[in-house]
Amino acid sequence: MDFNQSKTKTNLARAFAGECQEGARYQFMSKMALQEQMQFLSDTLKTLAKNEMAHAKVFYDHITKNSGNVRNIPIEAGFPFELPDLKTSLIEESKNEISEAQNIYPSFARIAKDEGFLDIAKSFEEIAKIEESHYKILDYLGKLFSSNKLYKRQSPTKWKCSSCGYSKTAKEGFKTCPVCNLPQGYIIIDLEKELNL
Repeated sequence: MDFNQSKTKTNLARAFAGECQEGARYQFMSKMALQEQMQFLSDTLKTLAKNEMAHAKVFYDHITKNSGNVRNIPIEAGFPFELPDLKTSLIEESKNEISEAQNIYPSFARIAKDEGFLDIAKSFEEIAKIEESHYKILDYLGKLFSSNKLYKRQSPTKWKCSSCGYSKTAKEGFKTCPVCNLPQGYIIIDLEKELNL
């Protein structure tokens, strides 16, 4: 199929725009986390923003590689604009991520396969898996943050300051690092271990 006549071209443009916007929203949320002295949360959101921009680059490269000299791709799609506070944003973004992972990108992959663009379909499938892990991270952090349990666990956990490296095992993270005096928001949460990522 001619790429410029395909639904896949439009889906790539929609995905590119969506990933760019997610990257921007995560950067905005990162700043909100810093204002609340939540350095670890800010760093996590910066990493997610970086991931989203890498996804955007994958989609951009597919477009430029396949479209020849096409300079503009008109698209129409809905994009979320909810960013009232950090708690709400974490929860809403987790919903966006799971929608991409389970609905949008699998659908785009099927269309790409049907149109004969197997490499593009593979990109949609692999990025959907990453978006599922983003969902798990945002959902988990959103629930902990909104219930005021970001630094509380049922059983003793190793808490480590991201600045100086001080660590202590307890059910609750230290309020202030006893070595460098930074606030609790600098404690690292081992998301890979806690979420089995």
